[in-house]
Amino acid sequence: MTDKSYNWTSDPSIPAEANITADHDAWRTLHRELKYDGLYAKVYQETVATPARPEGVSWTVVRRKSALAIAAKTIDGLWLLIHQERVAIRQAIWEFPAGQIETAPGDFSTLLRETVWRELREETGYIRSATSTLTPLGVFFPSAGFTDEHSHIFLADALVPHTDGAQPDEAESIVECRAFSTAELRAMIASGEIRDANTLATVARLLALDLMRF
Repeated sequence: MTDKSYNWTSDPSIPAEANITADHDAWRTLHRELKYDGLYAKVYQETVATPARPEGVSWTVVRRKSALAIAAKTIDGLWLLIHQERVAIRQAIWEFPAGQIETAPGDFSTLLRETVWRELREETGYIRSATSTLTPLGVFFPSAGFTDEHSHIFLADALVPHTDGAQPDEAESIVECRAFSTAELRAMIASGEIRDANTLATVARLLALDLMRF
């Protein structure tokens, strides 16, 4: 089944291509109550039947929009990282470009690709070239203990700078964007300078798929 109008607040009891955390098999929503309705997150108290607990278990679930993380590689083979202020942790950290997937009509796979190119243009100031390819690398859950948030990972290569530079969203505070070699990226991970889940999970997937060599 394919969503024709992707909606991040989809009821988990309604399966859809875009709703990868929907009920399936022995996983069934028995009851859910909205406790907090925010712009970027919604909190529900849910009772869910599971394979091991068919009678149901009560859980507080933070539901967020689907997101994506992008391993952005320049035409010269360097990795683009943004230095972004993160209010929740009171720090600015280096990370791969990322963004949430907004509600829009149309095919979900097309929406994912369009979101990748938009986020790259806005956050890094880089765009696709004539030789660029976009490779999907799967999905990961940054904190599956309490939230359904998940990120679709992509490798976008052969990127070139746009003449007008970056155009970050007003709600974001991106201090700078720089290109790093693979050796520099490895050193930043080893030292703990890079420590966000998006970047670490993306690098792990790239290494496992032999798309990056340390």
